Amino acid sequence: MIGIVDYGMGNLYSVSKALERLNTPYVLTEDVEKLAATDGLILPGVGSFNDAMTILREKNLDDMLKQAVKDGKPLLGICLGMQLLFSESEENGFTKGLDFLPGKVRRFSGQTRAGIRYKVPHMGWNLLQYRQPAHPLLEDTAEGHVYFVHSYVVHVDTAEVVVATADYDGDVPAVVGRNHVFGTQFHPEKSSNLGMQMLNNYVAYVKERQVQMSDSL
Repeated sequence: MIGIVDYGMGNLYSVSKALERLNTPYVLTEDVEKLAATDGLILPGVGSFNDAMTILREKNLDDMLKQAVKDGKPLLGICLGMQLLFSESEENGFTKGLDFLPGKVRRFSGQTRAGIRYKVPHMGWNLLQYRQPAHPLLEDTAEGHVYFVHSYVVHVDTAEVVVATADYDGDVPAVVGRNHVFGTQFHPEKSSNLGMQMLNNYVAYVKERQVQMSDSL
């Protein structure tokens, strides 16, 4: 069972429908106990980093997520949800994130370089470039185009968490991960077959990890 964290700021409908297409059982809720009872979590997100963290704290969802990760439960952040996995953001003033991955979220420069105007937001289809081809999220996939919508970008503190990048005003961390915490800056549920395969890979990872954890008991 996958738990989709409902805090009122996510692309909840599209993520839910994507899991349905994958025939994957899920629960969409803000209930901490129901989410804690799932095998893996998805943290979606659209909007402001500051607002999102405020709501997560008010609903005690931040503590639930931190305990879940501490307990070894897989977590996938999507778009803003990926950014929330990092240490901090400058959006609407300094805000601490969930701090599962080291890095800071900053606004795109919006500058023109080499005759190219990098508009903000970064919106549309962009090519992924794999940095860790053997990563579980990339299994049975090839580099292809995925769909982005974002005005802020993660500046990682260590390259080891970068699984794939896209080229937009520099390298954009597009897929990130460390241990059982993953994130995609793009929307996999809106990224055709490539994105759906990555979601399917996450579901398969959750199932495999659940078996491993059951066997260790």
